[in-house]
Amino acid sequence: MDVLLGMRVYVRVVEAGSFAKASEQLDISTTTTSRIIGDLEEHLGTRLLQRTTRKINLTESGRAYLERCYQIIQDIDEAECAARIETQQLSGLLRLNAPVTFGVNHLSHLLGQFQTQHPDLQLEVQLSDRTIDLIEEGCDLAIRITRQLAPNLIARKLANIQMITCASAAYLAKYGTPKHPNELANHACLIYTNSDQSDVWHYLEDKHPIKVKVKGPFQANNGDLLRQAAIRGEGIIMEPTFSVGNALKNGELTPILLDYPIEGFQLYAVYTSRRHLPAKARALVEYLHQSLGATPPWDQWMWNNAQSS
Repeated sequence: MDVLLGMRVYVRVVEAGSFAKASEQLDISTTTTSRIIGDLEEHLGTRLLQRTTRKINLTESGRAYLERCYQIIQDIDEAECAARIETQQLSGLLRLNAPVTFGVNHLSHLLGQFQTQHPDLQLEVQLSDRTIDLIEEGCDLAIRITRQLAPNLIARKLANIQMITCASAAYLAKYGTPKHPNELANHACLIYTNSDQSDVWHYLEDKHPIKVKVKGPFQANNGDLLRQAAIRGEGIIMEPTFSVGNALKNGELTPILLDYPIEGFQLYAVYTSRRHLPAKARALVEYLHQSLGATPPWDQWMWNNAQSS
């Protein structure tokens, strides 16, 4: 049997909640849908679905198989998309949502290159640090920086986001360099307010968590403002490396407390449906994934430091 076809039909049946609805969406008969699922179960040697007159329920095997199907189908779709990107003519409007600091510092250049490759494509970018509803606001996809995604979203990981503590050389020369996170309580810390417990900074020491209550003269809900304040010598910041990477590379900021890891985040492209994701959105996701690579450009300063040490 065609196992990939069986996987796609199985996923559609589960998402639709019935054989009849899935058959209508697939434009095939209910008998054909039932036969394909039956052949798939016979091929696997296990029951995937428990059928009743009113609804279907996943068996334990069916639930585990569904997750694998999602991943396999996504991998195949992304591989096909990657192969088509060089020759595919993309057009129309693509709406994208992204966080403010990341969008200003990194998306502008990346999107400019992408649009150069696809001149018939129109991009509409909405920058906001709030978590929007993609459907309500009419966005095709969003860039999210998070540790945990909402369960109703489909995502492709684009990069790891590392957090780092840093300050200007002038500040450290004047007030001293903290050697342990607890010493931050005696320093001017510049606090990013768009997060829970923004005045508590978290570290690890020998895999044990450390919580430090910090305070300082300046708080803001925007990382760019805090970075500039830190460069001016007004205090210490904890920020993602995508925000401070260039300042670290140029020597405007100096990393501190590197022996005490900070839990990072992941950068994702998120969307609401694999099935209805436009080709232009899928192409952009693949382009961003390829462009960022294993070591994102904003972490180049780490590579340079490693080479020089």
